[in-house]
Amino acid sequence: MQIVRRLSIRAARPAYALTAGICVAMVICVAMVAAGHAASNMTVEKKEGFQTSVPAALLLDVESDSVLYEKNGDQLVAPASTAKLMTLEYVFNEIKQGRAKLTDEFVISENAWRKGGAPSHGSTMFAAIHSRISLDDLIHGIIIDSANDACIAIAEAMAGNEAEFGAKLTQRAREIGLEKSTFTNATGYSDPNLRVTARELAKLARHIMQTYPEFYPLFSEREFTWNKIRQQNRNPLLAMGIGADGLKTGETTEAGLNLVGSAVQDDLRLIVVVTGARSEKERADEARKMLEWGFHGFEARVLFAEGQTVSEAKVFGGDRSYVPLVGPGTIRLMMPRGGGERLVARLVYTGPVPAPINKGQSIGKLKVWRGENLALEVPLKAADDIGKGSMSHRAMDAATELMIGLFRAGVNRL
Repeated sequence: MQIVRRLSIRAARPAYALTAGICVAMVICVAMVAAGHAASNMTVEKKEGFQTSVPAALLLDVESDSVLYEKNGDQLVAPASTAKLMTLEYVFNEIKQGRAKLTDEFVISENAWRKGGAPSHGSTMFAAIHSRISLDDLIHGIIIDSANDACIAIAEAMAGNEAEFGAKLTQRAREIGLEKSTFTNATGYSDPNLRVTARELAKLARHIMQTYPEFYPLFSEREFTWNKIRQQNRNPLLAMGIGADGLKTGETTEAGLNLVGSAVQDDLRLIVVVTGARSEKERADEARKMLEWGFHGFEARVLFAEGQTVSEAKVFGGDRSYVPLVGPGTIRLMMPRGGGERLVARLVYTGPVPAPINKGQSIGKLKVWRGENLALEVPLKAADDIGKGSMSHRAMDAATELMIGLFRAGVNRL
């Protein structure tokens, strides 16, 4: 059973942690779950402060993983070539796991040449049919040239064909926490089943930065010369002097013009996602405007210090009735400078949690809403070991759960 508890929190001023007041009064669980889902599924634009003209957008602080702004952040959209970030993540992971090397050579098949090479009149490395190219060069081609022939060659080598590779990408997306996005090919070519969200594109970009720091500098390279052909990086943010150093653009008739970018100023790194822009100018202007608004208007505040109890989860059959929960470290949230905001925080977990429970065991999530938008989602773990309770204690818990189940079943029949 999913349990949701509303928590009472206030954001401390920078560098000062609070003792959080924990509201543990239980409301009828079905109503609380419904309220939690309604809040998390809202796609209403924040009305005050910043607004953007693009259909969907999101601004994320990398360190705290908190959302500064979103507009339709959970709406499924066509990614165009920003889907290549998932292809790159898959390749980076294969290299990290030792299943691929930068010196490996991949063949440009006739399919890769016709569909993604010079005959396609799209983004390409202009690789010759049946030529062999190192994985290192293919990665550069994807990042800087947005090369479709490079993507298809990798897909065919690693999965046999693009459809199978798309399935592998979707499976890998679930492994890294992308719950909604679905991939059907390596390039981002239009497909009715190829869909992502702005939130998950930002999450993917953050994952690439943090998991593969040795590869991230490639996204800031301004040009790539291969086989005597020089091409410029398509990311317009790199030339703006705002600290931008990545990541990827995309464009199709279906998707419009998309961008996943990142920039850093004064040790504050932000990720911006814009989708569905109507022109290159709108895409670049809206991304820059959003980044500058974030850099100038926000500061980090501590919600919970490292090791501080965030809330408690109900235990079933344990020697204690509740287990305290803590975050992975200090929990911070980006807040507007010089002003407060209304925050709504909820603990969400499946419970009651059966004993025994080991310290460090994953239990649930802390979700924080800024107004109607989900601003922060942090995994929580058990702060203590909880052993099995006595026979009488377990019997009492079983009886309690039976009564709750009967009550819930009765409510559902009403």
